[in-house]
Amino acid sequence: MNWFRTKAALLALFYAGVAFAQLPDFVKLVEEQGNAVVNISTTQAARRPAALPQIPGIEDEEMQEFFRRFMPRQQPGPQQGPRPESRSLGSGFIIAPDGYILTNAHVIDNADEITVKLTDKREYKAKVIGADKRTDVALIKIEPGNPLPAVKFGDPSRLKVGEWVIAIGSPFGFENTVTAGIVSAKGRSLPQENFVPFIQTDVAINPGNSGGPLFNMRGEVVGVNSQIYSRSGGFMGLSFAIPIDVALDIQKQLREKGRVSRGRIGVVIQEVSKDLAISFGLDRPRGALVNSVEKGGPADKAGVAPTDIITRFDGKTVDTSNDLPRIVGSTRPGAKVDLEVWRKGASRTLSVTVGEPPEERPVARDAPRTPKPVEQAANRLGIVVSELSAKQKDELKLSHGLVVTEVKAEVRAELRRGDVLVTLVHKGQHSELRSVEQLNRLLSGLDKNTVITLQVRRGEAMAFITVNGLSDKS
Repeated sequence: MNWFRTKAALLALFYAGVAFAQLPDFVKLVEEQGNAVVNISTTQAARRPAALPQIPGIEDEEMQEFFRRFMPRQQPGPQQGPRPESRSLGSGFIIAPDGYILTNAHVIDNADEITVKLTDKREYKAKVIGADKRTDVALIKIEPGNPLPAVKFGDPSRLKVGEWVIAIGSPFGFENTVTAGIVSAKGRSLPQENFVPFIQTDVAINPGNSGGPLFNMRGEVVGVNSQIYSRSGGFMGLSFAIPIDVALDIQKQLREKGRVSRGRIGVVIQEVSKDLAISFGLDRPRGALVNSVEKGGPADKAGVAPTDIITRFDGKTVDTSNDLPRIVGSTRPGAKVDLEVWRKGASRTLSVTVGEPPEERPVARDAPRTPKPVEQAANRLGIVVSELSAKQKDELKLSHGLVVTEVKAEVRAELRRGDVLVTLVHKGQHSELRSVEQLNRLLSGLDKNTVITLQVRRGEAMAFITVNGLSDKS
């Protein structure tokens, strides 16, 4: 019996040792790369507040003095010394021995003075080479006098979900803090962030980590820590880093030209859902569905049309609508590339010359008011429609369409009064809607459980709305 117990204990120790041996060791990585990570603090002169007015309803002089004493930031006076200052803390990392440092644009935004502190406590004033708010990447420069330790760069495309990564930074001002986790996902798109395919991790990131490096286990920087998702303001397990290849491309342009050039083709797009894919005859949901095309823009000149689905651009696959802005944005203006579109049940290749975004976009006009047309009988969509008058076509700049004048209780889609139905798509076939009789005829020939898509003009915008099923023919 004792022999069996001894054997079991030895086996337990053996397997525990194997498990322990498989755990990652971050010590060497931090020792070799930690010196290239810096702390960044910024100073911004605050505007002097106006004099504190008398508190309404409080006439007692002592009570007025009480409020003044406990509201010091509002106490005025030209004799009170220098203007108040606000300071922020962030992180960065040295990318070249001569003092070039990469960080986040929001770390240095509106800074009057930037101070960089190295791990050996040396401090330097930094100048801004350039910043790009769209990708949240900034390049700053210090003059160290002697060569500095610089990071090594990795390939984010080789990252695997589940792979160990670590971050080094200054969360809440605690310098040279190391946190570890795994890659949770790749190619994440965040709201209002169409130009960056973020690396999602569960590495603990907090205020002050912004701009710091994300390392793989080979000691290579694969990302720049940029954002967290949080309901509390602190870390909740969702961190996002800018892939280092994106950041390096931005810093190269900032260093060479002082600004970033992005491609643009002039289209408004939306995601292709499962129902939209069925309507357009696609094998699966993929690509970017074109809602509208800017008149005279690069896409318009190339022959791209509303209802096209862009599936490839410059040899790169467009799996989702979020892919297209990143791919086009990373293409140099002036480049002539091929794009592949799915149109009326077949693929077609077009050639487009990529343009550049204008400095200022014109403000969209208010939607033209549409006179109420003569109503017609409700159809299988549960709506009442009428044909556009000549005046309406001129105001809306449309050659055809049917305006929704009433929405019944049994409506079969997310349609609103005032919407203009422009095109009906079913199994890859596109029908421009020109008359009420034509619409009713198209609907009457469809199965009750069919899926169709309507191209809808709403105000100044175009959108595609899927209708999953129709009412009975009766």
